[in-house]
Amino acid sequence: MKTSFPKANKEIKAKEVRLIDADGSMVGVVSLHEALKIATDRGLDLVEVSPNAEPPVCKVIDFGKYKYEIQKKANEAKKKQKVIEIKEIKLRPNIGKGDYDVKLRSIKGFIEDGDKVKVTLKFRGREIAHDDIGMDLMRKLKEDTAEFAKAEIEPKMEGKQILMVLVPV
Repeated sequence: MKTSFPKANKEIKAKEVRLIDADGSMVGVVSLHEALKIATDRGLDLVEVSPNAEPPVCKVIDFGKYKYEIQKKANEAKKKQKVIEIKEIKLRPNIGKGDYDVKLRSIKGFIEDGDKVKVTLKFRGREIAHDDIGMDLMRKLKEDTAEFAKAEIEPKMEGKQILMVLVPV
């Protein structure tokens, strides 16, 4: 995990900086040399917290502790992210009622978990002559899942299969 840290101490190139003291009080605009002297007298570091300001804003803080806090915040943000997975359900045009219901339940479970579902209906051999049966099945599936999912990609024919992607409502 790479996190870009702000400039500190000798890395700062500005001639003047707006200085914030360790307790959070505003010192004002001072020369870089004077700001570094104040920081070293207190045994702390001079850290550039807002480099784009004019003059740059610097703060007198413990740089090691500051880097640790930044890493900790980045890790917390990473933990809270939900990775959306794409689950795949495969169907056949002559699927039975019971099998269809099982597939429908698993689609509902995937959608409730917040995942996308890619539904693939494959044709074998001469079944491709009756692609209307496959499209009807996909439309029925779309209607049956309408209360908890919507089609991100509508059913479309690709070669010998029909694809559809469902996402949570």
